[in-house]
Amino acid sequence: MQIPFSPPDISDAEIDAVSAALRSGWITTGPRTKEFEKKIAVFCGTEKAVCFNSATAALEMIFRLIGVGKDDEIITSAYTYTASASPVIHVGATLKLVDTAKDSYEFDYNALENSITEKTKIIVPVDIGGVVCDYERIFDIVRRKRELFHTSNSIQKAFGRIIIVADCAHAFGARKNGLYTGNIADFSSFSFHAVKNLTTAEGGAAVWRNIPGISNDDIYNRFQIFSLHGQSKDALAKTKPGAWEYDIIEPAYKCNMTDILASVGLKQLERYSGMLERRHEIIEKYDNAFRPMGIDTLRHICDNQISSGHLYLTRIPGINEKQRNDIIVKMAEHGIACNVHYKPLPMMTAYRNLGFDIKNYSNAYNQYKNEITLPLHTLLTDEEVDYIIKNYIMILKEYIK
Repeated sequence: MQIPFSPPDISDAEIDAVSAALRSGWITTGPRTKEFEKKIAVFCGTEKAVCFNSATAALEMIFRLIGVGKDDEIITSAYTYTASASPVIHVGATLKLVDTAKDSYEFDYNALENSITEKTKIIVPVDIGGVVCDYERIFDIVRRKRELFHTSNSIQKAFGRIIIVADCAHAFGARKNGLYTGNIADFSSFSFHAVKNLTTAEGGAAVWRNIPGISNDDIYNRFQIFSLHGQSKDALAKTKPGAWEYDIIEPAYKCNMTDILASVGLKQLERYSGMLERRHEIIEKYDNAFRPMGIDTLRHICDNQISSGHLYLTRIPGINEKQRNDIIVKMAEHGIACNVHYKPLPMMTAYRNLGFDIKNYSNAYNQYKNEITLPLHTLLTDEEVDYIIKNYIMILKEYIK
């Protein structure tokens, strides 16, 4: 039996939708992208959404909208993928990484509070595995630090405090305290990459909560300008009779979503509730099998929240990094592809070169060294889930005393 880690769940509906888009004559940004944006906004409970070609681009465009750059600081977690941090470098701001709490994938919230300075403009929490962070605590922190916040433009003035920009790359469809991600932080970015729960092959989106005194239409239009070279009209707007003329308002960027990709997303969204339900069924089977063994698993369902069920993270008590890697190899020998989420950023060459040292992020390292992520996707059959459980238990018995 061969079980891949995270293949895309593509049905005939998506294939037919792509064919229809190709035949329509609209293959770049057009009516399907606009429809997808509207349906994302409805799903999240926001007034607007805007699509990009990746979540990384969405995050960067949010930073540019907020107007951060040189002399500003943006804080994110040391325990994440580079896409949470690289946009900080792209906009010229200073990156600050915060350790996780002990035995947690989330921020050490005390360390987060202590890392805030007069230069801090944005905090980027990361909803790892689709589990929503403690945003109530984060908002409490920024309210307490309000006096340190200095504004440099109208949007920053409208907030009057550090702005919370959630990295929800894993968390489309997760809920906490009755709210969906996208309607919890000030801004949120989603990924629709091939390995994500809902995919457009490549793609992402930004959503935001209403900001007093700031028009949502103005924000949407600003994102459109950013994503299409600073052009004052998109291709769809220019098709109106006599409307060929446009202006280049600024030398901006090129990161729009196409109608081909949006056509996939529209069909994925129609199927999404069932896909989420299946993910939670698999998580329940895993939990029932592994928790009695003392294996620490990411908690996807609690009293006040339910995750998107994106990743099934496990931590094996008492093992070191080499033993963890050996287990992954043994699982592969049984045809089961596993992964690790994540190797902390201070262990990566690019971030070491920026001066980060993993010795200063001991909790993040301890989360990483014994973490193994099992396959969790909607193409898994019950037979395959049982096969994963059987082999994982058999292999782990060699390591768990």
